[in-house]
Amino acid sequence: MSNGINTIERVRSIIKRSSNIVFLGGAGVSTESNIPDFKSNKGLFQQGRSVEEIVSSSFFKKYPEEFYSFYRKHLIHENAQPNLAHQSLARLEQQGKIKAIITQNIDGLHQHAGSHIVLELHGSVHRNFCIDCDMFYGLDKILNNEETIPRCEQCEGIIKPDVVLYEERLDEDILDSAVDFISKAEILIVGGTSLSVYPAAGLIEYYRGDYFILINKAPTPYDSMANYVIHDHIGKVMSKLV
Repeated sequence: MSNGINTIERVRSIIKRSSNIVFLGGAGVSTESNIPDFKSNKGLFQQGRSVEEIVSSSFFKKYPEEFYSFYRKHLIHENAQPNLAHQSLARLEQQGKIKAIITQNIDGLHQHAGSHIVLELHGSVHRNFCIDCDMFYGLDKILNNEETIPRCEQCEGIIKPDVVLYEERLDEDILDSAVDFISKAEILIVGGTSLSVYPAAGLIEYYRGDYFILINKAPTPYDSMANYVIHDHIGKVMSKLV
């Protein structure tokens, strides 16, 4: 493990020589775009209910109006813009270095920055489907809706965001693809995540290379496994690595 003044220069040199990099990112990537990490906000409650309860599959089915009240207020940030981390990763993809971005975030900012190969483990606020007929709707349908509960124009069914709620499983195809990219990567960069949420954190176990680079403001349970550790803001660091 390396963590010091010269670490960024060494990592930059490694990145410069590679064309097979995979990035795994968490909420810390988006907080620098002023999107709060609601999972770490222990004081975030609504009418005495916890975040985990409100953003759960059973709560959505039983209380869709309350779900959407919380969802629109806390999980949709339509005015957020890509930050230095998103922009730097998009440049690395343009240079033919990044093979895939695997994200736990649902805001779509990687695509907004120009990245194309993005695996969204927890879905996206930009995709929404009718639970009855599967008709697709964009984010505008959720935001610009006269009704509290958005309903399908085709069958009047309730529209559900394509995000993974508590009690729901991650998409197996996306997980398999993430495992494939990571297992074949020469360089694995993990950034903006405490690596405490599974199964996302467990994806690191599939990496077989020699350049596991970990960038996070605070220590993680995987620091001792990394070849290079940088405790700093992900945007600041990534902008120096491109």
